[in-house]
Amino acid sequence: MAANNPSKSIEKLASLIKDIRFAMLTTVCSDGSLRSRPMATQQDEFDGVLWFFTSANEAKVREIQDDDHVNVSYADPDKNNYVSVSGRATLVRDKVIAKELWNPFFKAWFPKGLDDPQLALLRIAVERAEYWDSPNSKLVQLAGFIKAVLTGKQAKGGENEKVTLRRPKPGAHAKSSERPSSKQQQRRLPRARAARR
Repeated sequence: MAANNPSKSIEKLASLIKDIRFAMLTTVCSDGSLRSRPMATQQDEFDGVLWFFTSANEAKVREIQDDDHVNVSYADPDKNNYVSVSGRATLVRDKVIAKELWNPFFKAWFPKGLDDPQLALLRIAVERAEYWDSPNSKLVQLAGFIKAVLTGKQAKGGENEKVTLRRPKPGAHAKSSERPSSKQQQRRLPRARAARR
C-alpha cells in the first residue's frame, strides 16, 4: 500500500531513522553489480534529502558519477524498525554545508576535519522508500508468532509501507558531478542560508 501524503511519509521516515547511527549505502559498480558499505548518518532532521560525508577520491564517488542511483538501508533491530530508501546521489563540495553538518565524531574518518582537501558530501534526494515498523515488545511479537503457528494464519508483523517522495523523470540520469543549485541547498539547510547572507 503506497502512502499518498509525501509530508506525512517524510515525518514517518524521519521518526524511524533519526537515532540510527550507521546505514548501508549501496551503489552500482561499472559491471552492474551492487556494492554496499556502512556510512555514518547525520543527526540532521530528515526532510527528503540525506547527507553523508565522504572522501572525494573513493570508489563510491566514481560509481555514483557513472550511475547516480543508490539505496540506503537502515536497521534498528531493538525496535524492529527497518527502512530502505532509493534515490539519486550527487557529490557536493560546499564548506558552508559541511560546517553545518560537521560533528567531531567524523574526525575518526577525517582526521584533518573540515580542512581535509578530499572532504566532500554525498547528497541523496530520496525518491522512494519502504519501511517495516513493529513497535510492539518482543513478548507481544512472540505471542503473535505463536498464535500464527497455532491458527495457521499469517503473523501480523507491524506496519509495512511503500512511499513515493519524488517521481523520477523517465530516462533521467543526473550528472553526479553537478552540484545541486544553491536554491536547492538553501531549501535544505536554512541555517546555512542565513550564514550566506
